[in-house]
Amino acid sequence: MPVIESNYTAPSLFKNAHIATIYAATLRKVNFKSEKRERLELNDGDFLDLDWAFSKTNSKKLIIAMHGLAGNANRPYMLGMAKIFTENGWDYCGMNFRSCSGEINRLYRSYNAGATEDLEEVLAHIFSKNKYDQIALIGFSLGGNLLLKYLGERQELPSQIKAAVAVSTPCDLGASLGALNLPKNKLYTNRFEKNLKDQLFERQLAFPKELEKQQISACNSLLAIDELYTSRAHGYASAAEYYEKCSCLQFLPNIKIPTLLLNAENDSFLTSASFPKKIAEKSSFLHLEIPKHGGHVGFIQHKKMYYQEERALQFIQNQL
Repeated sequence: MPVIESNYTAPSLFKNAHIATIYAATLRKVNFKSEKRERLELNDGDFLDLDWAFSKTNSKKLIIAMHGLAGNANRPYMLGMAKIFTENGWDYCGMNFRSCSGEINRLYRSYNAGATEDLEEVLAHIFSKNKYDQIALIGFSLGGNLLLKYLGERQELPSQIKAAVAVSTPCDLGASLGALNLPKNKLYTNRFEKNLKDQLFERQLAFPKELEKQQISACNSLLAIDELYTSRAHGYASAAEYYEKCSCLQFLPNIKIPTLLLNAENDSFLTSASFPKKIAEKSSFLHLEIPKHGGHVGFIQHKKMYYQEERALQFIQNQL
């Protein structure tokens, strides 16, 4: 598909990427709560939690949303998406990745940017209820990478899946790690590192034979955390192998359902690899929209709903 010309214009203050990113992540309030939490028992003996909300109609349509690194289904960007879709006749399922719902998971492994097997189990669980005939998938940042990898790595998808939207998605994990390591992003990396190390200290208490406190304390970068834990806990020889095998960029040409990739030009987490114009131009299914502003998941408007929410609803509804 041709690269889409974006209609998004940020309010003046929020043309600054850092202001948009920080405001959306820390100051935004969304008047919405999920209605039910469901624990899904996984085939490997672990679990993850699903947060549900429902439209006022007996809907046959469902969106499944996936959060970003160190996030959860209660992040404002997740709730904002849940609110607009449930108000427009869709049910909502917010997928908390393993260990992200407030309780450490049972296994030493947790989640990563390429763990599509967990999404597959969530889908199988939902299909078993035989309630929804139209399903759309939405992913943010790390969850966007997981989503796009899922769509592109399989020869066929379940017929119920009609469309997908990925927001602020790093398509090359290694390159985006390099971008995060730039001095301008130090505030974000410090926050990510603190959250991830806190989680690792909790995991060390549960798995003292696999992790030592000194190893965690010695981690002074996201790369070090991925070398120590993320890669090896999930079967990769190194962080480099994890980034290489899990980056969604290589899977984009194989996507076979209508998919919107919404990445802001001024997103400081992203590099040129996350704006795959040539792939989109050759694809019949991948729609690439690159607003000039928006930062990282910070597409703020002069109203409560953010642009990514209105755009996701519009794009998905147009595919049905």
